[in-house]
Amino acid sequence: MCGIYITNIPFEKNEIVERLKSIEFRGPDNLGYEKVGDVSFGHLRLAILDLDVRSNQPYDFGHLKIVFNGEIYNFEDIKKELAALGYTFETTSDTEVLIKGFSEWGKEMLPKLNGMFAFAIHDAKNNTVFCARDRMGVKPFFYYWKDGNFEICSQLRPLINPESKIAQGAVSIYLDCGYIPSPYSIIEDVYKLPPGNFMEIDLVKKTKTISEFWNLKPAEIRDISYEDAKKELHELLIDAVKIRLQSDVPLGSFLSGGIDSALVSAIASKISNTQVNTFTIGFEDPKFDESKVAEQFAAIIGSNHTETICGPDDALQMMPNFVKVYDEPFADSSALPSLLLNSVTKQHVTVALSGDGGDESFIGYWHLLLVEKFKKVSFIPYPIRNVLSGFSWHKILNTRPETIKGIFGSKDENELIARIFTSFDSLQKIPNQSWLEHYEIFKNSAKEPLQRAADLNIKLWLENDSNVKVDRASMASSVEVRSPFLDYRIIEFARTLPLEYRYKNGVTKRIIRDILSEYIPEKVFNQPKKGFAIPLGNWIRNELKKEITESLNDEFLISVPNLNIQKFKKQMNLHMENKYDYSFSIWKLFVLSKWCKEFNLKLS
Repeated sequence: MCGIYITNIPFEKNEIVERLKSIEFRGPDNLGYEKVGDVSFGHLRLAILDLDVRSNQPYDFGHLKIVFNGEIYNFEDIKKELAALGYTFETTSDTEVLIKGFSEWGKEMLPKLNGMFAFAIHDAKNNTVFCARDRMGVKPFFYYWKDGNFEICSQLRPLINPESKIAQGAVSIYLDCGYIPSPYSIIEDVYKLPPGNFMEIDLVKKTKTISEFWNLKPAEIRDISYEDAKKELHELLIDAVKIRLQSDVPLGSFLSGGIDSALVSAIASKISNTQVNTFTIGFEDPKFDESKVAEQFAAIIGSNHTETICGPDDALQMMPNFVKVYDEPFADSSALPSLLLNSVTKQHVTVALSGDGGDESFIGYWHLLLVEKFKKVSFIPYPIRNVLSGFSWHKILNTRPETIKGIFGSKDENELIARIFTSFDSLQKIPNQSWLEHYEIFKNSAKEPLQRAADLNIKLWLENDSNVKVDRASMASSVEVRSPFLDYRIIEFARTLPLEYRYKNGVTKRIIRDILSEYIPEKVFNQPKKGFAIPLGNWIRNELKKEITESLNDEFLISVPNLNIQKFKKQMNLHMENKYDYSFSIWKLFVLSKWCKEFNLKLS
């Protein structure tokens, strides 16, 4: 788990070192720098495998030089394959395996890799740079490109300079999503390499090409019994956990009150040779607190458990670090307790397993179930539904009017799915969602609309929200997080299962629950899900009210391109009066104002 940097722009060494030092938390164990011809390399190392300096980067093999961030979990298998071809090895690291694998197979190496990765390999003989990013986008990959000049980095901050300009279209996307999805970034001429893609740069011709090596295929449902599916999935999960237990530094597991982290921690506890350390964040507000359930889990699986209770002051103390490490506007407020959780975890271990990814593949999120609600009204012709969407159903159903309008007012299932992940409640003055063309694969990814919703959850939200949150929060404390549910084999397997194996009669993650019952009694884990959230709505009305009101003044609001100011002010007033919860809208704008101040950039 590290930070990479490579460029052909003729910066001085001290300039590149300063760039890397701005994100030194990603790899405090070593800062490496080298230059070959016109290409400069930088690397920040968080040592996990082969702690010896021999595995520091940039790492050479013949005319190849690599900077690599991540972990290749099956590197031992690839190493054996290379050894059979005559390769010898000087280290016990996955970095050496990766560069020698590329030497042997080139881009054909990518399908062999099971891991989380972002890397760049310079070929001095052919004067090219080959880059790739893992299938799920677990590891970040930013790049600047203009007229053949490039910079590649693990974070955006080192690529921002006094001449940087805001990408206006990206601000509009952020107003809807609360994040900026790949391939876009908040800065002009800076992009994100999409997951499952590789980029080839010809340094002589000053050209680049981007190609895909993995994506979700149209879901084909297997003819498999429920018991066989459960057995096969259980075996896959055990292997996914096992290969993520490889580490030369202390390792633990996050444990919430949810079933995904409980299953990961339970499997780890069963197959580990030592007692597993587990870590939980709880909240003073009982409506959000799952720490007591996590404590029960820990007692049953026999882990060495650490619990930290988070109050408003604890989370708000994370704000300076939040702005520092999330160097692009990012409005997922659960990043605050994530930062706190990782800061506590680092006091005990350097690597932590997590349950991230289970909800996406096994239908765990409540918002996915809006598709099921749409089925109940979809028989009504759209013109009639659209009229009905204006009625005050929200007062009867005790929910926000925008949600009801979204369900009634969507023309079809795919429009509803897109709205779920963009906005029922756009703050854009002139709506523009042309950027969604990069994610249109969901429209034909499966026959079942609920699966299509889950697929867009994987392709859009998982990469650009969940993975960003986990990567930055963990790296802020120099912790490596590994998520067995993000193993591509599990994601591909889940999509072949009949939907009723995962969701049936209102029961989400059915097959995961049944596997977990082999480790933990169902009566213990079968409790209402609270999620990893903070009581943000109340904080906005109380502890944060003064700062938010001062930050979101007229001068700032006017500066936000394409913002419907009148609509936002109405929402803010309704929230402060405790009539509706518009905390997400308010938090989005508040984070944006903080980001502008941090980087001293103006939106317009």
